[in-house]
Amino acid sequence: QVQLVESGGGLVQAGGSLTLSCTASKSISSFDSMGWHRQAHGKARELVAVITSGGTTNYGYSAQGRFSISRDSAQNAVHLKMNSLTPEDTAVYYCTARRVVNVEGAYRDFWGQGTLVTVSS
Repeated sequence: QVQLVESGGGLVQAGGSLTLSCTASKSISSFDSMGWHRQAHGKARELVAVITSGGTTNYGYSAQGRFSISRDSAQNAVHLKMNSLTPEDTAVYYCTARRVVNVEGAYRDFWGQGTLVTVSS
């Protein structure tokens, strides 16, 4: 069973920075991609950032230019560096991992429990 454990959430003032970390119970090399999603109160869950096993990154619109995702294979971890935070970034942030299971592209997603980020104005 894959476990993803997030850390680094908390309270930060607007304009500040925060780094989230996600540690996997399996080697992150076993996943085709890992990333972060978030869900604000009363809103739909949205993509924040994804990084593939090859290092290619993709960011959601709200994260472009402010957030940076990276991976650390030695620690089986993925990090999300968030800069210039605004109250609109307040949400529960979830670590995700995707594993393709067959040649047709079917996949299985794994999710962490989430970590709360609160940005005060």
